[in-house]
Amino acid sequence: MNLQRDRSAWLYGPDNPCQVEPSYVPRVRRLVLLGAPGCGKGTQAALLGAAYGACHLSTGDIFREARTHPQHQKSPVMAEAFTQMCHGGLVSDETVLALLRERSPCLRCRGGFLLDGFPRTVPQAEALDTMLAEQGLSLDGVVYYDLPHEKLFARVEGRRICAVCKAVYHLDSCPPAHPGVCNHCDTTLVQREDDRPEAVKIRQAVYEKSTAPLLDYYRARNLLTAIPADGTPDEIFGLTLRAMG
Repeated sequence: MNLQRDRSAWLYGPDNPCQVEPSYVPRVRRLVLLGAPGCGKGTQAALLGAAYGACHLSTGDIFREARTHPQHQKSPVMAEAFTQMCHGGLVSDETVLALLRERSPCLRCRGGFLLDGFPRTVPQAEALDTMLAEQGLSLDGVVYYDLPHEKLFARVEGRRICAVCKAVYHLDSCPPAHPGVCNHCDTTLVQREDDRPEAVKIRQAVYEKSTAPLLDYYRARNLLTAIPADGTPDEIFGLTLRAMG
């Protein structure tokens, strides 16, 4: 699977061509990645994507793109998500599901997918099951990265993102080769607004409220694998690979 980082079909909507070139992989993986903000899902998604040949599908990337994409180029549902964010609220389940449904061809990626940021609630998980079943697909597993609160805040404070290719770095555990510059495209790295301490506290509270029933939902279906996320990215990656067989 030749993974290019320009995932236009996922980021911008169905009218944009897919920039991920599929090729044969021995075993297609369709996984959901769960974990609180700062647990390292983005870093693990990049490592797992390279290992499995699967495409990283982050709903957070869609929301961030909605903030910067020209208004006249937004699909109606992407414009609605932008409006809801501008009013300071969470994007509704209905809008999130509509965003995913208009990008449903990405769920059929021949290399599989790593779904990050969705589902966040049991109704979203049930809707995802239905969406996959309509396409003759199902999940292979759900990976939950578990990290204590105090270590979550330390993780988030040092995280930096490439605004162009979305590569994720950490100032301590996964720094770029050259300070402040992306390894892949030489773009200046930034700290996301939702990685600032005040935003993290809000996101953490919201996540904890919804995550317990979601974990129970996938545990009851024998899909859930919990991974301790207290370690280096390589250590956590190794644990994930062994746990997933």
